[in-house]
Amino acid sequence: MHILLFVALVTCGLPLGLAVAEPAIIGELDGQDVVTVRGVELGKGKQDLPFFPGISGKTAGAEGLSLSMVVIPPGSSAKPHIHNGFESAIYLIKGRVETRYGDGLSRSVVNESGDFIFIPPDVPHQPINLSETEAAVAIVARNDPDEQEHVILLPESGASDD
Repeated sequence: MHILLFVALVTCGLPLGLAVAEPAIIGELDGQDVVTVRGVELGKGKQDLPFFPGISGKTAGAEGLSLSMVVIPPGSSAKPHIHNGFESAIYLIKGRVETRYGDGLSRSVVNESGDFIFIPPDVPHQPINLSETEAAVAIVARNDPDEQEHVILLPESGASDD
């Protein structure tokens, strides 16, 4: 896993300082302590994208939010999905991303590095990295401490039966 993390960091152009041998949680998950999550490992979400789960109910004892870093590899996209009942706030650190959204994913917006993006609860969406050579990197916050629990994948056509 650590080799995969190293390769992902190098490929995405991220600082290698993020690759820590053993992830550490500093502080008590008792609701009274400041908690630091250091050295999170690369994971893969339901949306089929690499992500680094940072703050969540599981890692930090959060009760109402999650915060993670998501990477969209060159020429790749997430699977169409919704966040059932939860808002998403995104800061695009690196790249150009087209987000198709709405019924049948018929609407579209293109975002660039430095953009802040808000996705309301239950809005079908699919982010697509517009570069064939560079990864797109974003910080994602949700008002859901179980970041992946309420992700619902949609048929590839983007139609929603949920």
